[in-house]
Amino acid sequence: MARHMCGIGGILNLRAQDAPPRAALERILGALHHRGPDEVGLYRDGQVGLAHTRLSIIDLASGQQPLANEDGTLWIAFNGEIFNYLELRAELVACGHRFRTRSDTEVIVHAWEQWGEDAFARMNGQWAVALWDATRRRLVLSRDRVGVRPLYFAEHGDRLWFGSEIKALFAAAPTMPRAFDPDGIDETFTFWTAVAPRTVFRGVSELEPGHTRGYQLGDGAPVVTDRAYFTPRYRTREHGGDDGFMGSLADAQEAVRVALEQATALRMLRADVDVGSYLSGGLDSSLIAALGLRAKGSRFHTFSLRFEDAEYDETSYQRRMVAYLGSEHHEVVVGRADIARVFPTVVLHAERPILRTAPAPMFLLSRLVRDAGIKVVLTGEGADEMFAGYDVFREGVVRRFWARQPASKLRPRLLDRLYPYLARSPVAQRAMAQAFFGQDLDRWREPGFAHGPRFRTTAALKRLLVPAMRQGRGEGDAIGALLATLPADFARWSYLAQDQYLEVRTLMSGYLLSAQGDRMLMGNSVEGRFPFLDREVMALADSLPDAYKLHVLDEKHVLKKVAADLVPAEILNRKKQPYRAPDALSFVGPGAPDWVEDMMSERTAAAAGVFEPKSVVKLWEKCKARADSPQFSNSDNMAVVAILSTHLVWEQMIRQPQEPALPAQIRTVVERPEGDQ
Repeated sequence: MARHMCGIGGILNLRAQDAPPRAALERILGALHHRGPDEVGLYRDGQVGLAHTRLSIIDLASGQQPLANEDGTLWIAFNGEIFNYLELRAELVACGHRFRTRSDTEVIVHAWEQWGEDAFARMNGQWAVALWDATRRRLVLSRDRVGVRPLYFAEHGDRLWFGSEIKALFAAAPTMPRAFDPDGIDETFTFWTAVAPRTVFRGVSELEPGHTRGYQLGDGAPVVTDRAYFTPRYRTREHGGDDGFMGSLADAQEAVRVALEQATALRMLRADVDVGSYLSGGLDSSLIAALGLRAKGSRFHTFSLRFEDAEYDETSYQRRMVAYLGSEHHEVVVGRADIARVFPTVVLHAERPILRTAPAPMFLLSRLVRDAGIKVVLTGEGADEMFAGYDVFREGVVRRFWARQPASKLRPRLLDRLYPYLARSPVAQRAMAQAFFGQDLDRWREPGFAHGPRFRTTAALKRLLVPAMRQGRGEGDAIGALLATLPADFARWSYLAQDQYLEVRTLMSGYLLSAQGDRMLMGNSVEGRFPFLDREVMALADSLPDAYKLHVLDEKHVLKKVAADLVPAEILNRKKQPYRAPDALSFVGPGAPDWVEDMMSERTAAAAGVFEPKSVVKLWEKCKARADSPQFSNSDNMAVVAILSTHLVWEQMIRQPQEPALPAQIRTVVERPEGDQ
């Protein structure tokens, strides 16, 4: 199988038949070179250009892209993996299709010929795809169900520009306007991310996960169609849950175990290179590492982050799991200075403001993987969203329970069981916690109720914005805009299912899989694979009764039962400690990089035009004086990181963008332009 962890991009002339400039396609290749340093290629005709950079993992000859069907009328640029490609290939052979390669890329081409847009619903994988049908003059873009692989697009100068990263669009079209979108900023400072299709850049959109977007060219304006091939299906309340998984908890345990074993084995065995695994020391990564070793059998590599700050460090649990597995282990120790040192590079890869420094250590971890000669790693990402592992879900249960008897003195004391791992826990002072979490209890039946406290806390950052950045939809309307796009069945789902959907739609897809996931992995040319986000695992998890996932306040209940025979008891029974990293403290004190003072200056704030300059200076002075004290709050920490990262985005992508280095050699698949430019 040819693996295609890579970058894709392209240009489509929307009105006139006119060959896209080759130089622009070459700039796309240069901007995406880190995503695929091993090989580059392009296709160009009189209407469209496709560009592809490849991280070679196996089967180099059959994996060359862009790739065409037999008669050269259907072309594809593909980033990702289709894990059930062998099964699909067998179906297609039975339908009469003939294959020239062993690659999953060619399977997509024939699947499109056979099933059209329904092909994507049959695929189990993670992908971003561009398909060009030269005969019908139609371009189709597609993205996997939860947005593991990125894909952006923008219309400018009667052309459609698209690519795996926004910097590729900007590099290809130097005259494309570059400015922050106030609504994208508003969403970022509410949900931690802009929610697709919105981005933080005006005029640039992100293809929504689980969607296809088609451009049908004709004599006039192109006909643009958007279609959702996937929407999650949860149990509905009014049917008493009889439309989902019907077995016992023991039955669910066995079904989850089998699904995870199969998902992990697919990601381990359908590759001809070593596949390693991230190992945080928590339940999710430990379980996946154990299943990965079981699938591989021997010589299994694991990779861990350690922290100089004891508050964030999980070394003892990591080493306990390594001893249990007998894996070939690699680890990197990260301190505050390391985070500050790589933060500009991290933000350049993230291409958006980030509110925590957590992506920076993940970037250093993927570098460790690369330096060890490993190109592919498994991760435990997605377990908390699929099996209700986050405190936001427990918080929703407690607050809804309290809301049914709002005068109760005992019910709100359940809040004490939340966030035990935070040094500045929001429940540390009971009176303040009850006042904070007790807001809007009368709205407990409404969508977004569980996420309300988080959204409000994050939205407090908007007090620092200049008026022009608050004049989009209006302050607070980001939530309303999100809730206006909920699926038709949303109101019929259980409250936990509603909370899970919103978590996937916002934080997981837009932040964890992107700024902290794909971008930090691909920044070092490493491919990540996510067994918990396998199509079958997700469908099974969504069908389970709530109590199998969140049993009273015991999170990931069924997953713990699955793990009982696969991980040591110390890890199975440990208190939850979500992955975090030092924030504002990384940027103060002796040795702090010079760029930090510049990015937090009144001059930079005034030029960037996002935050009130005097507010930035005031916050920064407070940070330097009190960042290590309780007076410097979680909100203050978030604000410092938000300002630094926003100003770095402005500096690196708007004010003074870097010119991409063009690849030294381009393997041109085909060029048949009419009216070459």
